[in-house]
Amino acid sequence: MSTMKKILVVEDTEDNRQILRDLLGMAGYDMIEANDGAEGVSQAAQHKPDLILMDIQMPVMDGYEATRQIKANPELKAIPIVAVTSYALSGDEEKARAAGCDGYIAKPYSPRQMLAKVREILG
Repeated sequence: MSTMKKILVVEDTEDNRQILRDLLGMAGYDMIEANDGAEGVSQAAQHKPDLILMDIQMPVMDGYEATRQIKANPELKAIPIVAVTSYALSGDEEKARAAGCDGYIAKPYSPRQMLAKVREILG
């Protein structure tokens, strides 16, 4: 029996988390939530999720720094991280990849687009 894949969503906006909660829940994924980058780093260490969806603009610690900290941890560095940002400016994707993100999705995204990205990574 296959266990449910765990996805950590690091996102400071409740509305955005709610959308993902519904979307990922319906698709059969187990969602863990964090409100900011610092919480994201500790949740990643605690739960060792199969995938992290990382908002970039957040209070306390931004997604770039959170990604760097997660990727610096030998136990966590293999976890794929997808940057999710509404700041889809030129250079943003490069910055996300430089921080260690494995993928990138710009807000606003369609639910189909997000699920396709998640499935592409989780197989």
